Amino acid sequence: MKNTLLTILGLFIAIGLQGQSAEERGIEIAKAADAYDQGFGSSVTKLTMILTNKQGQESTRYMSNQTLELTEDGDKSLIVFDSPRDVKGTATLTFTHKEGSDDQWLYLPALKRVKRISSNNKSGPFMGSEFAYEDLSSQEVEKYTYKFLREEEINGVNAFVVERDPVDPKSGYTRQVVWYNKENYRLEKMDFYDRKNALLKTLTYAKYKVYKEKHWRAGEMNMVNHQTGKKTQLNFDDYQFDLNLKESDFSQNSLQRASR
Repeated sequence: MKNTLLTILGLFIAIGLQGQSAEERGIEIAKAADAYDQGFGSSVTKLTMILTNKQGQESTRYMSNQTLELTEDGDKSLIVFDSPRDVKGTATLTFTHKEGSDDQWLYLPALKRVKRISSNNKSGPFMGSEFAYEDLSSQEVEKYTYKFLREEEINGVNAFVVERDPVDPKSGYTRQVVWYNKENYRLEKMDFYDRKNALLKTLTYAKYKVYKEKHWRAGEMNMVNHQTGKKTQLNFDDYQFDLNLKESDFSQNSLQRASR
């Protein structure tokens, strides 16, 4: 019995010596999630944005989004508002970078000019929604530091829970807590904490579909602002992949052309 206990104790010690730190495990999970979604190339989708104020009143906007995957740096994306009339033609261009601040531009058709979004304004609301401009950037591993917190069940699936802290000092968040599906590393939920480290928003993902037998995309995202009582729902339809998009399709000139 004593030898058995010693054997078990030795096994636990060996596991402990070989075990990873919370930081090592956290970044390993983030890298696995990134690797799992590599290779989609490009995509185009239609979006419906439903804005709800704290009184429960709703307004709806329709958009299109196209994304180009890049390996040497972050992805590029272009969002164009199709309706209603007061926002029609407004467009946002995002160049995500693995290191340093992202580049973002906003085209305002009423002024017929492109406006660069400064790093100090990245935490501001995107077109009156509960999504910030920095939320539009792709999920690049290098943009955060990581710490594994725990495993738990969410939405009927097992998940890794990881805290990630933005590297950019101008981020509107001190930290984010992310739930990764253990089976395919898709995102299930994300909590955002403001610069005072108070819970600001929660983003939940639903109605997932798998494309090209590998790439999971949520059909619905819900962002709730706990401090204002407002929320924004995004519905995604008609995903298309492997389109002949080029980097030249993501420029300030293309920003204006796409809005016509």
